[in-house]
Amino acid sequence: MTPLRFHFARLFGDEPLLAGMSVPQAALLAGLADQQVALVGNARALTEGRQGAAIDAADLVIRINRAPMPSPESHGSRTDWLALATRLNAADRDRIAPDRVLWMSPKRKRLDWQTATSPGFYLHPLADYNALKDQLGAPPTTGAMMIDLLLRSDLAGLTLYGFDFFASQSLSGRRRADQVPHDFSAEADWVAGLSATDARLRLIRPGD
Repeated sequence: MTPLRFHFARLFGDEPLLAGMSVPQAALLAGLADQQVALVGNARALTEGRQGAAIDAADLVIRINRAPMPSPESHGSRTDWLALATRLNAADRDRIAPDRVLWMSPKRKRLDWQTATSPGFYLHPLADYNALKDQLGAPPTTGAMMIDLLLRSDLAGLTLYGFDFFASQSLSGRRRADQVPHDFSAEADWVAGLSATDARLRLIRPGD
């Protein structure tokens, strides 16, 4: 794939061509078997705790978008996978230094060449995004898409940190819940339902 061909595939929505740059979903999920996974959200409330050591002790640490890490004590320091729905600048990419980047956004025109050609790149299928959108009744957050994806695997455990469904807003920006297109109440109820039926899923709340 040349940069020019990638540019046209992105511009004209050539999904098969873009998908050909991605590791297959089945291979991605197979690598999670028996792993303890920490999925770290960007809730401001996470800064109030000391979950960093527990996060870094996971077999796999996944962070989201710009992945703010204000201190190792609260957030840990490892990033194995980075789930993206936005472009990263060079400074953030160097700071986070993920081993694998997953493009979760349905907005293919935002996908950049550096991300698409990074080692182990994964492109989340539009069909999966749309199915979860229909289930939630609103566009899903990157975190929700990752939960949905990860629980399809044979991982041993999935622990959520920094998820309070926008109660404390996000470290990544200043927008309020009513200024973003997601339904955080629906996502909170969805995660609660998953926790009740799948013992692998655990939500660490601020103060825990």
